[in-house]
Amino acid sequence: MHRIVVKLGTNVIMRSDGKIALGLLCGLVEGIAALRALGREILVVSSGAIGLGVERLGLPSRPSDLAQMQACAAVGQSRLMALYDDAFDRLGCRIAQVLLTEDDFRDPIRHDNLRGTLDSLLRLGVIPIVNENDTVSTLELDRPAQSPQQQERSVRIFGDNDKLSALLMKHINADLLVLLSDVDGLYDRSPSEPGAQILPHVDIINDAILSLAHGSNGRGRGGMLSKLESARIVLEAGKQVIIANGRTPQVLERIVAGESIGTRFSPVAVESLA
Repeated sequence: MHRIVVKLGTNVIMRSDGKIALGLLCGLVEGIAALRALGREILVVSSGAIGLGVERLGLPSRPSDLAQMQACAAVGQSRLMALYDDAFDRLGCRIAQVLLTEDDFRDPIRHDNLRGTLDSLLRLGVIPIVNENDTVSTLELDRPAQSPQQQERSVRIFGDNDKLSALLMKHINADLLVLLSDVDGLYDRSPSEPGAQILPHVDIINDAILSLAHGSNGRGRGGMLSKLESARIVLEAGKQVIIANGRTPQVLERIVAGESIGTRFSPVAVESLA
């Protein structure tokens, strides 16, 4: 597992009161830095910009107005990068901000440029911090199409950071995707039901597996269904993905060491989604 993409969900880096979970974030940064010191190439896909913007602007809740959401993203993204820069700098690691829209995957020239930039950053020992460019993008924020041309462009490549991380992994030929959220993995039934158990390994994504997804995950735009759809992208690329709880102590180090944490998806067979 030389090249690893780690996706940090909003519910990992934000507390329930809307404040940054600074201790948890720093613990994850230490884990990423430890893997980097062992020679792994790490890319981080981080949510949280809008949530941080909401908190920084003193808003009572996440706005539904598009322009206000983009304003929150603009304010929060700078705060998010400042937190990462300070935390990684203390550990002697260099980072770079990479903001993406769907056009970076649609346009072949932009896609080649993106891959070249990321490869160069990784060769230089830099840890890219990737996020959707919510400040200028509209598809990711659910803006309705206003014309046939816009409707054609609104066929989504990704709509949240789960799918973005899966596509990024596929296009940069990474070995492993780790999706960290506030859930322990994929359960065999609703986690609220008595006797619910984590599925340690999944080798096929079919209707039965998809039926195990239960709702969204609170402040973020993703959820278990989004993670399963992302896992499908990874499996089709012949790679592995792990869904785990980002609040588990030393979760990244333990995953790379081979411990059974969360749910591991391995590319044995994939059934197409209906």
